[in-house]
Amino acid sequence: MFLDASILFQIAGIGIIVALIHTILKQMGKEEIAQFATLIGFIIVLVIVVNGLSDLFQQIKSVFLF
Repeated sequence: MFLDASILFQIAGIGIIVALIHTILKQMGKEEIAQFATLIGFIIVLVIVVNGLSDLFQQIKSVFLF
């Protein structure tokens, strides 16, 4: 069992893109939309992490329960 590094790069890429969008929108004076974009980015990363944890628990379950 190994950690797939592509998931880490996806999360980092989403974080960088969301930070850029947040900064641009905040400079334009659209703070509410910037916060909404940050929330959407957080939800996307949360879904990726939950899917990864689900796969991990399935692997653990298959090891101990055959």
